[in-house]
Amino acid sequence: MRIFSIFVMLLLMTDSYAQRKKITVDRAAAKEAFAYLQAFRDNPKKMMRALGVRFDARQVSTIRLRWNDDLAKAAERRARDMAERNYFDHTSPEGIGPNHYIVQSGYTLNNAWLKKRSANNFESIAANHPTAVDGIKAFIIGKGSPGFMHRKHVLGLDAWNGSLQDIGIGFVRIPEGATYKTYLSVIIAKHDW
Repeated sequence: MRIFSIFVMLLLMTDSYAQRKKITVDRAAAKEAFAYLQAFRDNPKKMMRALGVRFDARQVSTIRLRWNDDLAKAAERRARDMAERNYFDHTSPEGIGPNHYIVQSGYTLNNAWLKKRSANNFESIAANHPTAVDGIKAFIIGKGSPGFMHRKHVLGLDAWNGSLQDIGIGFVRIPEGATYKTYLSVIIAKHDW
């Protein structure tokens, strides 16, 4: 209960701070990124040609992604928090990782994924891309990100990431007061293993 109270207090404080910094959450851009990612998974060969990348298209997961409002809420919170407090990391300055933000948003995870406060089993992040789709493309290309790890996550290129099917995306814009102009959080998860 104490953690929940602290979370609510931080959320109220960050909403006020966000208004002063003129941070905008772009949900339409997040949905466009979701549609692009699903299109890539549906037809990887065509999309790879258009993007100018080459890898084994047979490894791309064929599992259809499902938009999840709780994960979108967690992803928005993550992207917004990075913009508000001017950091870029999978953990907050307090050392809290995405798994805890996911649970705080209402999505249930296996308790084993919550033992470590900084745990991240489900998030890819990007910054300073003009659109959320550009951020997804950067994950796939490997430009400005730890390439293969993000590609593996968003395209489900291994057994673990290929088993994830619920997705939420948060994309925020901040005109000034932060190192980057945009922040993107992509969370693709599942409830249990």
